[in-house]
Amino acid sequence: MTKFLSIVCCTLIIVGAQTAGAQTKTQAKQIKEFDAYVENARKQWGTVGLAVAVVKDGQVIFEKGYGVKELNTTDAVDTHTLFAIGSTTKAITATCMGILVDRGKVNWDDHVIDYLPEFQLYDPFVTRELTIRDLFLHNSGVGNTDFLWSWMTIDGDEVLRRMRWVEPTYSFRAGFIYQNIFYLAAGKVIEKISGKTWYDFMNDEIFKPLQMTETVPRLQDIKSPNKTKPHMMVNGKMAVIEDLSADNIGSAGSVWSSISDIAKWTQCMLDSGKYKGGRLVEPKTWIEMTKVQTIVPSSEFYPTAQLTKPNWTTYGMGWFQHDYKGRKVNFHTGSLPGSIAIHGQIPEENVAVYVFGNTDHVEVRHAIMYKAFDTFALGGSRDWSAEFLTLYTNLAKGYEAAENKITENRVKNTKPSHDLADYAGEYTDPLYGTAIITVSGDQLSVSVNKVFNAKLSHWHYDTFRGPAEKEWYGQAMMSFEVNNAGKIAALKIGNASLKKTK
Repeated sequence: MTKFLSIVCCTLIIVGAQTAGAQTKTQAKQIKEFDAYVENARKQWGTVGLAVAVVKDGQVIFEKGYGVKELNTTDAVDTHTLFAIGSTTKAITATCMGILVDRGKVNWDDHVIDYLPEFQLYDPFVTRELTIRDLFLHNSGVGNTDFLWSWMTIDGDEVLRRMRWVEPTYSFRAGFIYQNIFYLAAGKVIEKISGKTWYDFMNDEIFKPLQMTETVPRLQDIKSPNKTKPHMMVNGKMAVIEDLSADNIGSAGSVWSSISDIAKWTQCMLDSGKYKGGRLVEPKTWIEMTKVQTIVPSSEFYPTAQLTKPNWTTYGMGWFQHDYKGRKVNFHTGSLPGSIAIHGQIPEENVAVYVFGNTDHVEVRHAIMYKAFDTFALGGSRDWSAEFLTLYTNLAKGYEAAENKITENRVKNTKPSHDLADYAGEYTDPLYGTAIITVSGDQLSVSVNKVFNAKLSHWHYDTFRGPAEKEWYGQAMMSFEVNNAGKIAALKIGNASLKKTK
């Protein structure tokens, strides 16, 4: 009997070893094919540089850099090159709040005003009822207010102060519109409760435990020369552009990291917040952060849904969600001009992927995410890169047609109602800031908050149009309003109206 058991045990060991060996060979083959796929996809999309990491069954099984850090150089992207993680920062901010929830310092359904009495919204009811949870769900009724940080140099406190003048776009908790500024408010709550700056708290409670030594909270903190440059198509050519800092809304999207470092975060979040030596948040808190909380309408979701065809699209705390091949996907993109990222996970399959890129809005990131899910978990041979490229190429044609429509709708043979000198002056608004108009030959020069500058030529009637000083911002179109006295009274920039004060 003992001899029989020995034979059985030896047989099981041999079979186990053979199975493990076969699995190793299979994974090696998958990795080789995935690696080739990523590089081919990078070239298809014209992406200057990429970095990709894949986590499977508790291990980082793949991490690699592709392409170069800067166009027209041989400075290759490696696994330690720093990229902007953009709005994938939001899941980190939610986790910071989760840590405080676990410590009994705050509850998800506490009112924000109890911590930030200075944070006032246009609707007093919403100011009073807004909860900590609401800060993470894009359901406040307030529409996009990115002009408060991208077109201004004001600090985070001033950004929050100006929110009181933003009229709601829809009813409180009755919809979904992506809203960065409420994550800034979440960071301020973390500061109030912890007594630390948001970035120090994040560093102490997340980066240090995970040994993320290459990750920095803000653009201004970067010291390493191993940093990527942002790129964008400008006048039909790929060009290096300037980094747009998100430091003044840090907790919404200012973090920078390398693929080697962010893989540690990816691994931790896939495993319900656990890491070697401990966990960031309790399992129930991780579940709370990643559960379905807000319905996202198709108009506010990604165009990729036209091909992946999810049955539902939702948002958790710092995570978009949808179904894919019968599994729930948690994911989030990060986007700054010239820089992209995506973090995706399928906890049921113990698989996660993170992608960095240094080229503006190349949706190869989505293709790589779904390809990773297929390759390492769910199976399938669809060429997501080719399909998404066709999808986004057609969308771009639509944008181009809309741009052409502007030209078609131009009314020819009109002239301004006033001499150019009458348009010059200072235009202000407590929400939108200040625009200075000066005359430059037969053009108007405009400077908005000393951030956005452009030279405008007469378009038609009292509307002027022209290229931005920073070419990657494209064309600016602004119009002027005349009061009952026949004098120039206001400047219209999009939905903003600035009154002439000087």
